[in-house]
Amino acid sequence: MGLWTEQVTPRLVAAGESETVRALRVRVCEGLRGEVVELGFGSGPNLDLYPPEVTRVIAVEPSDVAWDLGAGRRTRSPVPIVRGDLDGQALSLEDASADAVLSTLTLCTIPDLPQALAEVRRVLRPGGQLHFLEHGLAPDEGVRHWQRRLEPVQKRIFDGCHLTRPIDRLVEESGLALESLERKYASTARIMRPFVFVYLGRARKV
Repeated sequence: MGLWTEQVTPRLVAAGESETVRALRVRVCEGLRGEVVELGFGSGPNLDLYPPEVTRVIAVEPSDVAWDLGAGRRTRSPVPIVRGDLDGQALSLEDASADAVLSTLTLCTIPDLPQALAEVRRVLRPGGQLHFLEHGLAPDEGVRHWQRRLEPVQKRIFDGCHLTRPIDRLVEESGLALESLERKYASTARIMRPFVFVYLGRARKV
């Protein structure tokens, strides 16, 4: 990894976010229980949002900088946090070993997303759920035009972050059954639309 990707990007991501995104994080964490695998744990922005039914979190996080930035949060967390694999595309967990998987603003950066979603499906127990909050391809062609134009720059600045992934379709193609889905812009500012079209949903392993 280059210096920018290794040192700067994790700090930019951890710097903060809007109240709207924070509220969406609250919603995506609702209903989590048992053993949860969190993809792209980062510095732990979801740590104080886990319901009391969560018994342990296995954090998948490749960045040592992001992990170190979250040390204080992990210390204060009543939920045991274990750092697991570094790559969501190759999880070392056993088949059907997780009650839920949580992914927030992470599926945009994984290089081989179908492979990562196949791993999610493999490690989930039957009936287990993927809870996801992701940004991706917008429905409006004018916004899509700018997403396609801006994506190369976005990928360079934010460690491979894509703007044009159709998250709902990719989740369904993984074999998980979508149970709920909400799609909307997380900001009313038109200039932000290419970056803030979000998918909030749950998908179950059947």
